Amino acid sequence: MSTLPSQISDLSIAEKVELLGALWEDIEAHAPALSDEQEAELDRRVAEYERNPSDVIPWEQLRAELFKH
Repeated sequence: MSTLPSQISDLSIAEKVELLGALWEDIEAHAPALSDEQEAELDRRVAEYERNPSDVIPWEQLRAELFKH
């Protein structure tokens, strides 16, 4: 009997992409609603980004810094 990770490893790239899409759709369909506070915080962050888009650190740079040590 194989485990789920080994089954995933056996998939082709196209099958993995299809699986990933199906997983995201399932997560979106079953995700709990955000609270009013969470919605307000997301709105605040988006507005802050839109005011100062150059004040962000790109994910690639942040990830490189995190895994540098």
